[in-house]
Amino acid sequence: MLDTPSNRPKLPAEIARRRTFAIISHPDAGKTTLTEKFLLYGGAIQMAGQVRAKGEARRTRSDFMQMEKDRGISVSASAMSFDFKNFRFNLVDTPGHSDFSEDTYRTLTAVDAAVMVIDGAKGVESQTQKLFEVCRLRDLPILTFCNKMDRESRDTFDIIDEIQENLAIDVTPASWPIGLGRDFMGCYDMLNDRLELMDRADRNKIGESIEIKGLTDPKLDELIPADLLSKLREEVEMARELLPPFDQQALLDGTLTPIWFGSAINSFGVKELMDGIGTYGPEPQIQSAEPRKISPEETKVSGFVFKVQANMDPKHRDRVAFIRLASGHFLRGMKLTHVRSKKPMSITNPVLFLASDRELAEEAWAGDIIGIPNHGQLRIGDTLTEGEAIRVTGIPSFAPELLQSVRSTDPMKGKHLEKALMQFAEEGAAKVFKPAIGSGFIVGVVGALQFEVLASRIELEYGIPVRFEASQFTSARWVSGDRQAVDKFVNVNKQHISYDHDGDTVYLTRLQWDIDRVVRDYPEITLTATKEMMA
Repeated sequence: MLDTPSNRPKLPAEIARRRTFAIISHPDAGKTTLTEKFLLYGGAIQMAGQVRAKGEARRTRSDFMQMEKDRGISVSASAMSFDFKNFRFNLVDTPGHSDFSEDTYRTLTAVDAAVMVIDGAKGVESQTQKLFEVCRLRDLPILTFCNKMDRESRDTFDIIDEIQENLAIDVTPASWPIGLGRDFMGCYDMLNDRLELMDRADRNKIGESIEIKGLTDPKLDELIPADLLSKLREEVEMARELLPPFDQQALLDGTLTPIWFGSAINSFGVKELMDGIGTYGPEPQIQSAEPRKISPEETKVSGFVFKVQANMDPKHRDRVAFIRLASGHFLRGMKLTHVRSKKPMSITNPVLFLASDRELAEEAWAGDIIGIPNHGQLRIGDTLTEGEAIRVTGIPSFAPELLQSVRSTDPMKGKHLEKALMQFAEEGAAKVFKPAIGSGFIVGVVGALQFEVLASRIELEYGIPVRFEASQFTSARWVSGDRQAVDKFVNVNKQHISYDHDGDTVYLTRLQWDIDRVVRDYPEITLTATKEMMA
């Protein structure tokens, strides 16, 4: 649960204007288009609408990896910072494809709220539900955008009912659609008593906004066809009776989500959603850490790595660590302590991201996301501070669901392959296990598409053609217990034992029976499917 404004010290103005959020959705709900329109209204790009174009024009602003460009899916979470009105938005675009859900889970540790995008025709889909559950575990406030209302879509009450039932969260309409599908012409803004009309002719133009005095205002008769107007009045009256009113504290507590309706491709409803994020969304929040929590208003700078991306710029073999600042006012050139290694680091070239573009960050505040180019010193879960030994907690690593062995088709490049695999493991793109017996590596991922992405990246970025092949193992579990018990267990089960890139012991299993046997025969050993990223 978020801290209420009444029991928190007032944040410095620069921090209070930060809104750091992720966009979550099922694939194809329109998340990338919505991201583009956010950048358009934030003045960060001049032209949107390239998502559907062919060839090179298809490269949307938040998709920089070659495979994303080819397939038109987001497989890597990108961070973008831009101003909108008085606010500084830090938007983290997450992979919509379920094969990349672990990247999304980690991204959600770095944000204060989530925008859930739902397709008006399909409602709550499986991946939306999974991602929502992760938001719920963290009590993240959620704002909902129901997209594609200009296409054939379901009844508005049906959509709201489905969200309430499937996700067990109260829903309050922030706007109400006027007409559906071909008849969709705009929305009634229920929070501000305004009529918002869509401009179908120009997708990059913001629709017309008309101040009205309630739904009885005679102006409405001139602007909306009689049948749609009577339906709107009837539905809004029902919604006000049946659905909870908007309550900002309930939103901040994660128990109520306001829903806006619109069409991202037609730039409709997006500005209202952005106004909602700015006006009602949470300021930077307190971060969980050991031995104490970190408050954003603390003057000393601290931050944590939630993502590492190698080779964002293929011309330079760079590795950029994405850092969420948890407290303080960061200035370029500062010396920060890398808590895991206890070594100081001079942060001389920090960057702010605008999708595939970046600029030098002269300063940043709690809530911001900056990139620190480095050569492998920084890993997911690392904490940086101005000297205090404090470690941000709660950044998970999940056991892979698919395991395959990998080998280079060029035997001369075996050593290079090991280096490439270790880099991907540190980046969090895959789990890499070195078996205790035999040579080679076993690579673990959450979804099959990740193998394709890895093979493509290893060849593109390292010039090593590789082949993934079926493995006898089906799952992996981290092994913990006292040293003596673990050593004894390892000696007896060598054929199942491997080590991850941190050197931690992993038990590879073929069947559920393997796990049941360990639980039965080795009560002093614990097998876990998640491991916290240690900093």
